[in-house]
Amino acid sequence: MKNILLIDDEPRMLDLLQLYLEGDSYHCEKANDGVKAIERLRHEKFDLVLLDVMMPVMDGWEVCKKIREFDNTPIIMLTALNQNNDMIFG
Repeated sequence: MKNILLIDDEPRMLDLLQLYLEGDSYHCEKANDGVKAIERLRHEKFDLVLLDVMMPVMDGWEVCKKIREFDNTPIIMLTALNQNNDMIFG
């Protein structure tokens, strides 16, 4: 079973993602901010990270940079941003 870390500051979004993914036989762990997510990734192995871009305190861009300093787990960025430069930056 694949292990996925879901990172989002909105509990309803975390619950919805978990509901859909676990229905397809993925195991999901949740983190509601970037700092907690980085700590989880330092101590646990995940097959994939689903990362929200727009979060308070530490946005998804910064979380992604910090993760890449020590881990190469694949990251999918989730965002409502639709500008080309945002997509290219991601």
